[in-house]
Amino acid sequence: MTKEVLVSLRGLQFDAPDVDGDKIETITAAEYYYRNGSHYIIYDEAAEGFGESTKSIIKFRENYLELTKKGLINVHMIFEENKKNMANYSTPYGDILIGIEARSIRLREEEECITADVDYVLEVNYEHFADCRIRVDVRSKNGNGFTLQ
Repeated sequence: MTKEVLVSLRGLQFDAPDVDGDKIETITAAEYYYRNGSHYIIYDEAAEGFGESTKSIIKFRENYLELTKKGLINVHMIFEENKKNMANYSTPYGDILIGIEARSIRLREEEECITADVDYVLEVNYEHFADCRIRVDVRSKNGNGFTLQ
């Protein structure tokens, strides 16, 4: 894997088990590092209507994913299989207490592609909010494989 990568972040949120979920996808340029058994993805996020951006760092390995955002949005979320973690999600509009309980974390590694899939339950202020799924797809910037649909 090269240092310069493209990362696709796809999220899916289900309000009810039998209802199609809301889909969100972002593709952005990022930097990739591998240190001490963990993969790191670092990128900046811009928010519409704000001059300030948010620096995002995704750290992951088998059965574990961590997302840290600093800037306009501030949060440190930890996804661990079969464990509930709490986080304070700080936005320009106020803070939200969230709970994250990861049901499964699957990691696939290939020479020019790494994919992490996380299925989790999201709580807001100690109340069930949604069942969610996120996919982190990392590919070498000059490699093949990304298609926009």
